[in-house]
Amino acid sequence: MSTNAKPRVSARLAAIAESATLAVDAKAKALKAQGRPVIGFGAGEPDFPTPDYIVEAAIAAARNPVNHRYTPAQGLPVLREAVAAKTARDAGYDVAASNVLVTNGGKQAVYQAFAAVVDPGDQVILPAPYWTTYPEAIRLAGGEPVEVFAGPEQDYLVTVEQLEAALTPRTKALLLCSPSNPTGAVYPPEALTAIGEWALRRGVWVITDEIYEHLVYDDAVSTAILKVVPDLVDTTIVLNGVAKTYAMTGWRVGWMTGPTDVIKAATNLQSHLTSNVCNVAQHAALAAVTGDLSAVARMRSAFDRRRRTMVEMLRAIDGVEVPTPRGAFYAYPSVAGVLGREIRGTVPTTSSELAALILDQVEVAVVPGEAFGPSGFLRLSYALADDDLLEGVGRIQRLLA
Repeated sequence: MSTNAKPRVSARLAAIAESATLAVDAKAKALKAQGRPVIGFGAGEPDFPTPDYIVEAAIAAARNPVNHRYTPAQGLPVLREAVAAKTARDAGYDVAASNVLVTNGGKQAVYQAFAAVVDPGDQVILPAPYWTTYPEAIRLAGGEPVEVFAGPEQDYLVTVEQLEAALTPRTKALLLCSPSNPTGAVYPPEALTAIGEWALRRGVWVITDEIYEHLVYDDAVSTAILKVVPDLVDTTIVLNGVAKTYAMTGWRVGWMTGPTDVIKAATNLQSHLTSNVCNVAQHAALAAVTGDLSAVARMRSAFDRRRRTMVEMLRAIDGVEVPTPRGAFYAYPSVAGVLGREIRGTVPTTSSELAALILDQVEVAVVPGEAFGPSGFLRLSYALADDDLLEGVGRIQRLLA
């Protein structure tokens, strides 16, 4: 037997943290399966079924033997053309179909974007609170995430001054997500323009996640950074997909657009990693992006109603501060005023401890702020049924009263 035993799992993968949002969702579902009346606010997943016309397109595609075979790793040409047309329609700028790469969900696009431009030792500026997958994808690419925190007093929006302070000779890229997961914050056009012009001036790549582009409320406007700063086109990668807008999380179709050399490199990676996205799902996505947005408008109306209800109920809890979310389908309350308070014989001092207490005491699953940056916050998705929302937040109210 060798005395020079090596680790069984690579250091690269051993260092990856489990997705906190998926872990919370899995725990909630497991408890439900045991018969417990758990209400889950963890997953960023619309509760609506995928619209019928999209499902019918998939059924037709499944019956066509052409879709039973491999197709180009970059994506079906007809879908890439449709994504290009959709970008012009919805985002207001042009992209060539040859610069579109169809991916297995938005997460693959995130990973491949960082893999395409980040080398070991490069730094990526990561505004916080951030989606839990971003720092792990940066590290997998060999990069170093540099967190820049914007709290509720800033509506969770970082400033150019903060970005400038985080800049170093090793800075390679900036990650943006607007509308934001986890906070629901939306950068106004003028703020996004200032950030884009800063990145252009400083020679920093921009990786922008725009998957919640159609989910904005009140007077908020979802703005594409390439529309307001078109000169960034050679150093910007745009991430998007059908999951959130069309209630298609399980279909696993996303895409990335960017400069020719970057898309070519990412396509080469995908050709070895997964090859083409499921053809049936691609045809479903084709129906989604070429159809009108009436189904999206109905879902957005429901999200808006739930958003206003959730914010009102959370603000009624002493010690909870809730900036108004303007996009996506999340509220991100600060619970700093609750921590340190005795709750049913327990004194939580972190948002992780508070989330565990809420699940244990009132069977409501929320995601603690540690998953997205500093402690002291909770993320609650309002993409669930109205009755469940009222009951779940009501339980939290009664617990923290």
